[in-house]
Amino acid sequence: MLKVGRFFGAAMGSIAGSNVLPVKSVGKFGPQSTLKSLFSSSGPHQNFVGSSWQLDCDNETYAGLLPTNFESTPMVGLDAMKHANSTLEDFCRSYFMFHGMDVNRPQSIFKYLPVLSFTGSFLYQLDCLNEKILNLHTSGVSVSERGCKEGHQRLITKITGALQSNPFRPLTGLLECHGLLTERIREEFKSAEEYWPLERKLCSALMNKEEISIEDVMRAIHLKSSDYRILNLLLYQLRAEKVNDLHMEFLSVAEFLVEVSDDLIDYEDDVLKNSFNVLRMFVKIYGASRAPTMLVKYITEAEQKYDSLLKTLDPQLALNYQKRRDEVIEEGGKIHGHDLRTWSMPNVIVDEELYRSNFTNSK
Repeated sequence: MLKVGRFFGAAMGSIAGSNVLPVKSVGKFGPQSTLKSLFSSSGPHQNFVGSSWQLDCDNETYAGLLPTNFESTPMVGLDAMKHANSTLEDFCRSYFMFHGMDVNRPQSIFKYLPVLSFTGSFLYQLDCLNEKILNLHTSGVSVSERGCKEGHQRLITKITGALQSNPFRPLTGLLECHGLLTERIREEFKSAEEYWPLERKLCSALMNKEEISIEDVMRAIHLKSSDYRILNLLLYQLRAEKVNDLHMEFLSVAEFLVEVSDDLIDYEDDVLKNSFNVLRMFVKIYGASRAPTMLVKYITEAEQKYDSLLKTLDPQLALNYQKRRDEVIEEGGKIHGHDLRTWSMPNVIVDEELYRSNFTNSK
């Protein structure tokens, strides 16, 4: 769902007229990029969720620092705010224009920043919990086997239970209290709740060598962008504007292309972490040789729809959005060290278990 530093570049690279994607490694990210503590990036509770997802439950300080009533009180940690900041920046630079707002004017940002930042951080924390549950389930190591004391184990159980039982209740109540909750926002909350167990189901199936369906995979890709749709719908409500369905449809297609682009860039890292990744899923469904070609088919169809909807936008808005796309392509190219104007397919990993084993042994 929430990817730190969500990427926007290669997703718009044209593949028109191509039958295959160029096979090229697009980068490899080690475990140092995994998510850190939900509640702090420093201090005695720094290792609550470490880079290896170990739960440092022996520290007595945790009991007094972690919230125990988050079922009813919406709260976010500083670390979540810091990590969610890149998503918020991209949202402001890419979505504000659809509201006639100038991202270069500080008033445009700071007027709505508290609500948008809080909501984005809240979503990020929930996504972190899902990733932790997925990792613990994948490793087959129970919380009790990690040597946690009984009180801390109850706290961890309480946190994971909160994710599985109406996790948006605190945020829903807060937004409703401020007159910001709409039925469409509720529906996107449900989309996020649907994504987390679906991701765990698909990733667990890959680990256990079970079959998966293309319908579940495509549904998961759509659900994965619910965070951006929540923020966008919230901005409509903050500005007392009617939702523009044409803009929402266009952005939904753009979000799909972005998710696929992100997954191609993060492919090796997602294999190591056993995270949802569209290429991983396609390899499972279609096999290593057919997966790239089948993924090209879906990308081509989405790009055609993107181009068609782009022509229906106000000409100035379409121009501004294309400029934003070019900005991110340039920024991403500097980060990853290669041209992102065309799609690049990483080398397919045929045996994921062997890949993870070799990576671990090489450390």
